[in-house]
Amino acid sequence: MSTTHVTSINPNDRFGCHPATLKSHFQSIDDHFPDQKSQTHVSKPNTDSFPQPAIQQIFRRVDPQNIIGKQTLINFLYQKHLNNCKVTTLANYCTSIIPFLTLAQTYGRSRLDQLKPVDLEAFVEQQQDKGMKPGTLRLRLMCIYSFLRYLVENENFPSNRFVRKIRIKIPDKLPKAMSPNDVHQLLAVVNDIRNRAMILMLLRTGMRIGELLNLKLYDVRFSEQKALIWEGEKNCIGRVVCISADALQALSRWYDIRDPSKEYVFYSHRRHIMCYATARIMFKKYLDKAGLAGKNYSLHSLRHTFATDLLNAGMRLECLQQLLGHSSLEMTLRYARLTDQTREEEFFRAMARIEGGPSHEPDPLDCQLPPSSQAPELLHTHG
Repeated sequence: MSTTHVTSINPNDRFGCHPATLKSHFQSIDDHFPDQKSQTHVSKPNTDSFPQPAIQQIFRRVDPQNIIGKQTLINFLYQKHLNNCKVTTLANYCTSIIPFLTLAQTYGRSRLDQLKPVDLEAFVEQQQDKGMKPGTLRLRLMCIYSFLRYLVENENFPSNRFVRKIRIKIPDKLPKAMSPNDVHQLLAVVNDIRNRAMILMLLRTGMRIGELLNLKLYDVRFSEQKALIWEGEKNCIGRVVCISADALQALSRWYDIRDPSKEYVFYSHRRHIMCYATARIMFKKYLDKAGLAGKNYSLHSLRHTFATDLLNAGMRLECLQQLLGHSSLEMTLRYARLTDQTREEEFFRAMARIEGGPSHEPDPLDCQLPPSSQAPELLHTHG
């Protein structure tokens, strides 16, 4: 009988989280980021010292840029990294601030203290001319204003220069939910076990796609029909979601054939975790196959459909808010505009009276007159 020797494995080395010792990690950071108050010139950081490959990619993205204040931008990103900002948030900062500084440089700005509100107005106009959506533009402005606040706090930047902020009005659109017929058409063409489990989990739990892709094996509790989301995708608030019977059955079938050595519930063929682009392409393929390509559905539409279906079934808004992970009830109220059955009943009842059609309710003006023998008595009471 052979004996298998179990070797000690550091999971941080495998997944690229922390180095073998935190001492070496912070020592490398101190070498590249000295105290800014004691030195006016900050040495150029070695981006290879950052332990996470994704973080390295963010800083390497800034390093070759020929923009004003490049070193200050790197210090700003590093501070956000210390504040536990996600990699996607750091990427949004780069996508927003680098084009802004590049445009300001074309207007003759050679230093950060030369930035003026007209530069930001020109940036907004440029992005609008390119067709950028209002929501995306507002996110760009939020990132830039965060960088400007950093300049005020750390770089002796005038605090009164950008007092009047540019505010982008965002259209208050209705959530785009799928109709029951469209859901039936979609599920009818999804035969792959893994993909069907993914779509049903999004449709029946209301999880965001990022939350589903980050779901690990120990996060799913089959006996309790629920999944634990330790950190929400947007507000970083954890929650518990319930799993319906059909989604649990599809997930169980996927568990029967999946690779048990994989840590994440859903993975791609060449990676231990599936990326968003792969999931989006998969969903688009099934929309085309179901004949729903022209309806502009997205993976997030499954979350909207989940909320709409539960409200139509009579669930209270407060309960739905917890399942969706909304930080405020106002966000959940958007779905009430789609599912207000009382309003619809009132409308069709009123239209039936206007059009002279049949009404399901008795008309209050349609009352039976008293017999003619009582007419003298009724007239006497009215003088």
